[in-house]
Amino acid sequence: MAASAPDPTLIQLGRAWYRPLPRRQPYPCIGHAAAEPGLAQPRNDCARIRMRHRHNMVYPHATLPHDGRRLPHCAAVRFHHGVARMIQRRHFLKSATLGAIASSVAGWGARAQAAVGATSGVRPPALPRGAARVISTWDFGIAANQEAWKILSSGGIALDAVEAGVRVPEADPTNPTVGLGGYPDRDGRVTLDACIMDHLGNCGAVAALEDVVHAISVARAVMEKTPHVMLVGDGARQFALEQGFPKTKLLTPSSEAAWKEWLKTSRYLPEANVENRAWRDAKLPGGKDNHDTIGMLALDTHGNLSGACTTSGMAWKMHGRVGDSPIIGAGLYVDNEVGGATSTGVGEEVIRNVGSFAVVEMMRQGKSPADACREMVMRLIRRKPELTRTLQVGFLAMNKRGEVGAFAIQKGFSYAVCDAQRQDLLVPGESHYTSEPAA
Repeated sequence: MAASAPDPTLIQLGRAWYRPLPRRQPYPCIGHAAAEPGLAQPRNDCARIRMRHRHNMVYPHATLPHDGRRLPHCAAVRFHHGVARMIQRRHFLKSATLGAIASSVAGWGARAQAAVGATSGVRPPALPRGAARVISTWDFGIAANQEAWKILSSGGIALDAVEAGVRVPEADPTNPTVGLGGYPDRDGRVTLDACIMDHLGNCGAVAALEDVVHAISVARAVMEKTPHVMLVGDGARQFALEQGFPKTKLLTPSSEAAWKEWLKTSRYLPEANVENRAWRDAKLPGGKDNHDTIGMLALDTHGNLSGACTTSGMAWKMHGRVGDSPIIGAGLYVDNEVGGATSTGVGEEVIRNVGSFAVVEMMRQGKSPADACREMVMRLIRRKPELTRTLQVGFLAMNKRGEVGAFAIQKGFSYAVCDAQRQDLLVPGESHYTSEPAA
């Protein structure tokens, strides 16, 4: 038998008493249950209500009726109000997102049209389905991208594109950070590192490779012709020669002269942004720049991603030193469900934090490429704030939609973008520090 109401205007639900709201009464203020007009609200003068806040919603956590026993919160009130707010929020986000996309695409087209013939620009928007794009680190990535684009624009696969693309700086004797003409270690020996990864998760790498120009092609041969992922040193060299790669002296006269100049002081200090040619010529005259790499990511017309990374490593390094560039998960990582990432800068810090893998995993969790790169850089800074003011680390990423993002510790990092819209775009990367790196 139901107990008599302490107030004739109340209704009983379970063991608690509730007061109906008038049909046109607005939402009650905080301290009352948030409910749509016409739904029952708990009566505050007959029950103590603990309120909980979630996503700016207020609803009763529990009631304490007259008989002293605790009851669960009013699910009907919370559910109805929550659905109403969720629908409103979803409608708002949908409208805002569509507007932002339209504005972004229109702005990109206008800026690109206005900058025809220029070599700098803004971060490009997402691609339509079936479109291709290739991105790479630093200004020498422009020529590398254009070589990769020859394959992508004809419907070729991303794996072929990234290999062909990074072979360009590998064969450039004027680039002292990659391949032929790369600066040697402190013993005067040029050693190369590289890795490659396709959309199926297959990967190959070489480290401390001597006497072969195209380390990236040797890395692909490791992936396709051996059961292993990485070969190093003499083993990598022997494998390359057996596969028919020509033996080539990598130390050029200019690199040898720079090494002999370095021997006078034997000063070993990684400089930031030496991959940036304008920075290198202005800040490091006489060949004192000392690292590091080109990383490339490509999305083909089939919707598949691949990546490549190749370097001659830090100049004047200890013989046998290996950086992040040939290490899958550090210098490069590709997950065809999500996206890909590559890194540049001081490889030891990237290895310690498994940088490229972490960027891809953050994109898997919903971050944009730009936000994922930023978060990874901030993680490095939080862990070693005293070191990161003088060294450079940067990340470049692209997701399955072709969205691109990059972020670095220091000012000066740049990346190249190539697609059907533009083939010569160089974008300045964002950075944590906006002034020049400390000396």
